[in-house]
Amino acid sequence: MEKRSLSIAGHRTSIALEPEFWAALTAMAVEAEQPLAGLIRTIDERRATTNLSSAVRVAVLEWYQGKVE
Repeated sequence: MEKRSLSIAGHRTSIALEPEFWAALTAMAVEAEQPLAGLIRTIDERRATTNLSSAVRVAVLEWYQGKVE
């Protein structure tokens, strides 16, 4: 697990993810032409009741699923 701290919507938070998820998030951010923190903020705004780390993993999964369809 790799833990990173960032600011989202004006507050500090940290997320612990496996390195493979951080790599996928970076690829997603590059594709979307936005900073990593901006992508995570978007995921945070769209999540339902799950914790942020889980919401990020689901977003990565959905992104990859969209690539194979």
